[in-house]
Amino acid sequence: MKEKDFQTEFGKKNTMLGVFELKFCKGTSLPFKALAEHQEQALIKVWNGEGFFHKITDQPVFAESKVRFTKPKPFDCFYLKYCPAYVVIMFWTPRKKKNVYYIPIKDWIEMRNKADRKSVTEKMAIEYSEHSEDYFGKGGK
Repeated sequence: MKEKDFQTEFGKKNTMLGVFELKFCKGTSLPFKALAEHQEQALIKVWNGEGFFHKITDQPVFAESKVRFTKPKPFDCFYLKYCPAYVVIMFWTPRKKKNVYYIPIKDWIEMRNKADRKSVTEKMAIEYSEHSEDYFGKGGK
């Protein structure tokens, strides 16, 4: 399994409302620095009401381009505030259950600040998550 597989499954199975930064962990822990500063700041702005604006990038069009754009963008831009904001982690182990943990950004920051380590373990994710799901059923994908 790869991160793009997680992203695809998340798009199909997520039922929570909010904004999400997805993280995929193939080991026993995910470094806190995996959430980049700009990602953290954007999640905070959406959650705390400061607001976050994003223009969806226009696809390049070149005169002699052979690229086909089969999926048009849904709209030009969006502005969000006072929305739930999560760091969503999947800890992946081959042939095991694939649990996904939704950690609110405020709880992610608290967990990072209280931790006596530089990474988050699955046990920590369980403790701080607001919601979790088994994405692939027993035995995994």
